[in-house]
Amino acid sequence: MLESLENMLAKGVDNSLLRFGLGKGYLDLKDNAKAAAHLQKCVEFDPKYSAPWKLLGKAHAALGDKDAARQAWEQGIAAAQAHGDKQAEKEMTVFLKKLDRLA
Repeated sequence: MLESLENMLAKGVDNSLLRFGLGKGYLDLKDNAKAAAHLQKCVEFDPKYSAPWKLLGKAHAALGDKDAARQAWEQGIAAAQAHGDKQAEKEMTVFLKKLDRLA
């Protein structure tokens, strides 16, 4: 699946959904740097979309960048609250609390 998404990107297709798919795929493969890069582009396309913020925070946390993870989750919580996405808001709040315990 990642190969076909990468091919689409190479052909000039670039949007939030494509970047989300690439980010999630690379996160699943534990390629956190590539995941973070694609998810960052995704939130640049659509900063109100809470799901990529959640995954972007996970990618940054896995890379050991706690400040970037915190920032992503805080922005994701704001996006989730703006859209009434209670589940995403709860999940990212839990991630932030875990991050605080590790600090």
